[in-house]
Amino acid sequence: MLVPIKDYNPTRRTAYITILFIIINTAVFFFQSYVSDKPFAYHVAQTSMVPYELTHMENVPVKIGYNSYGQPVGVKRDISPILSIFTAMFMHGSLLHLFGNMLVLWIFGNNIEDHLGKFKFILFYLACGVGAGAVHVLFNFNSLIPVLGASGAVAGIMGAYLVLYPNAQIKTLVFIFILITFVDLPAYIFLIIWFALQFFEAGASSGIAWLAHVGGFLIGIAIIKKSKKRKPPVIEIFQ
Repeated sequence: MLVPIKDYNPTRRTAYITILFIIINTAVFFFQSYVSDKPFAYHVAQTSMVPYELTHMENVPVKIGYNSYGQPVGVKRDISPILSIFTAMFMHGSLLHLFGNMLVLWIFGNNIEDHLGKFKFILFYLACGVGAGAVHVLFNFNSLIPVLGASGAVAGIMGAYLVLYPNAQIKTLVFIFILITFVDLPAYIFLIIWFALQFFEAGASSGIAWLAHVGGFLIGIAIIKKSKKRKPPVIEIFQ
């Protein structure tokens, strides 16, 4: 297992939007988990993304547990299926889920924001998240299982980083059986290994939307490559 710790790739400007995304994701998780008077499962049921709703454009109740008689208890959803794609992007299922995504967002996101600029970075982040969600829906057409997390958007950022900074060094915590060590890896090695793991895990039944990660990563690559091909306008100077 590989865990990124930091990169050696300085930025020219403070990554305010990356920091803002981290704050929003963290605030949403702590509100839903510890502040709200509703149980966390209620928020998951209400504002996560349900593939069936997007393919049928209608709300369905989501199970959140069982009553004392062993009967399933559901929550009626009122959220627009389209809106749920966006709300789900800022939710997380656990502290570990949140920490992992925010760590990766900070390590790789600040450089992508530096490259794109603040407004384009916002659009890029949202586009990768929506695209990743769409890929998950495509392969889970009638699923009633709620989906949440920033992983798709973060995967898109990782894909963009691979295109822009393939040789940047990533300080990586490596777990190999009982061996635990720190290694500096070129970004292309770290990211290709990461992508391969997502791809091969896609067939596993683990409750993780692996194909959303794959989709977000590829979408990030596609968007950043297209943006790199754009040439600046030619300005003619008349004497």
